[in-house]
Amino acid sequence: KDIAKYKGKYDEGFTPIRERRLKRLKAIGLVAEDIKMSPGSDDWERTQHKEWESRNMEVYAAMIDNMDQGIGRIITEVKRQGQFDNTLFLFLQDNGGCAEGFGRYTPKNPYREYKPMGPDDLQRKIWPPMQARDGRALRVGPGVMAGPEDTFIGYGRGWANVSDTPFREYKHYAHEGGISTPLIAHWPKGIDKKLSGKLEHQPGHVIDIMATCIYVAGVKYPKKYDGHQLDPVEGVSLTPAFKGKSLERKDAIYFEHHLNCAIRDGDWKLVRYGQTGKPSNFRPWELYNMRKDRSELKNLAKENSKKVVELTAKWEAWAVRAKVKPWPWKFQDDQ
Repeated sequence: KDIAKYKGKYDEGFTPIRERRLKRLKAIGLVAEDIKMSPGSDDWERTQHKEWESRNMEVYAAMIDNMDQGIGRIITEVKRQGQFDNTLFLFLQDNGGCAEGFGRYTPKNPYREYKPMGPDDLQRKIWPPMQARDGRALRVGPGVMAGPEDTFIGYGRGWANVSDTPFREYKHYAHEGGISTPLIAHWPKGIDKKLSGKLEHQPGHVIDIMATCIYVAGVKYPKKYDGHQLDPVEGVSLTPAFKGKSLERKDAIYFEHHLNCAIRDGDWKLVRYGQTGKPSNFRPWELYNMRKDRSELKNLAKENSKKVVELTAKWEAWAVRAKVKPWPWKFQDDQ
């Protein structure tokens, strides 16, 4: 029934929906009024299986709807226990929309059935998954409509581009479409009532979650655990933002995933594409002003070469300190 709610809502394709989403994002203040839309990734008119693509997005929307219902049940239970006002809820996604092609192609060899999974089993040994929880072989590809529990189909690049409106790229990349997601924080006893329902535009990172929880719990992060030396916490507590104050961040924010690299330092962001392999390949660094160009459409690297050198040095120092480098694969360093 959750899927049925969204029947036909995506039949007009990628571009009109992106445009409406951007208009709404501006209206609620989530993005700047003057932000520009990044180029679309896919042309709906050239899409071969329109009904199938619409169905994939309908199922994705239904999954988000179902997740929201689950969060509602958690909140109801916390309220029942009388802990709602003094519970800090943090909700975020770990990356942007996923453009990966799993389940979108018909396999050369049909998947076989497996032993049924137990009620507490996690499907972590096979990726992409090839079986439903009851052991049935999964059905995939354009000849299969997503939704039933024996299907597993990604919604693809076009809809990932819609999910990431108005940004560039998707999960895997270090451009905004890959790394930028909103965080929702709710804590009646800990967040200033004047800020309730307000937007806070200070950049944060998932590494700040640990620092926030430690501060809220009033505990000290140990240097050792079970005889093992622990790395210190990298992030900063988000609690100053709960009071309308600036975060106490003393360093830039760094990223690296599959050689896609970035550093965010104030309004500046340095980012580049990387490709793993032997040897690995890098494209040149790109430089953007996040306050003026969050969509990363105007590369300022040539006219701000000193800033590129400065931020590159910072990123390199972090990569060594955080054990991002040396890379876990062989390559020729072309920097």
